[in-house]
Amino acid sequence: MGANTADPYGAQAHARAMAGADVEAMPVLPPWRADDLPADVDRQSLVWRETLAAGGYASRILSRGARLKLEDIHGDACVSTLLFNAATPVERLNVADTLKVQWNAYLGQGGLLLSDMGRVLASILETDAPAPDAFCGASSQASNARKYGDGFNHGAHPNARDRFGIALAKHGLGRADIHPCINWFKAVTVAGDGAVSLDAGPFAPGRSVTLRAEMDVIVVLANCPHVLDPRADYAITPVRVTAWRGEPAGEADPVRDRTPEGLRAFLNVDDYYRR
Repeated sequence: MGANTADPYGAQAHARAMAGADVEAMPVLPPWRADDLPADVDRQSLVWRETLAAGGYASRILSRGARLKLEDIHGDACVSTLLFNAATPVERLNVADTLKVQWNAYLGQGGLLLSDMGRVLASILETDAPAPDAFCGASSQASNARKYGDGFNHGAHPNARDRFGIALAKHGLGRADIHPCINWFKAVTVAGDGAVSLDAGPFAPGRSVTLRAEMDVIVVLANCPHVLDPRADYAITPVRVTAWRGEPAGEADPVRDRTPEGLRAFLNVDDYYRR
């Protein structure tokens, strides 16, 4: 017979019996215990290793220079992402400026994620996934309710905006701080007449994207179905998150010098840290 968790001592015994349990969707503590690390990553440099379940969320402060790798383990993840300046969160990712300044609606390797103050929050070092969606934003309780019958945060079909809300609260932020996001692993294209088309997948397992933090950032992630996903099922699979310490772009970095507009954004970062 299982422990009587209605009794405090039974609940204590049950909780302690769970020590050492290992399931797919959980943080690895300490992170350097993790298996299947990215090539050439020093185990002792790891600062974050976690697998987000379907409908899962996470947030973390990453130091300038840190690398963040997101892996679509089973081929059907959709990782909605917010970014903030960790020191002054009023500065945050501006998706519109990110696209306009780089003259490119489809971000890829070497692309920059820009703040609303003209600085580089993060750069895309590597990716083998199609261009991420920078147009459609995050799912909501209402959009999930229309599609799945409910979209409540603690129900069977949680939405990305509510997941963001929980994660942001842990950093003293609220719903008013939820800004337009990037959706990794789901590609959206816009036709000449403005029609939006989503490639929902599923895709081959193992696709990934690696970002480099160019400032100290708060990263907020929600792994929920894309708002335009046409499938009737709540189709979403886990994503693996790995972060490790590193150096930001140096003066000779090819990402830094890729375009005149990007260089100016990096110079704005240099000026910010020249204190």
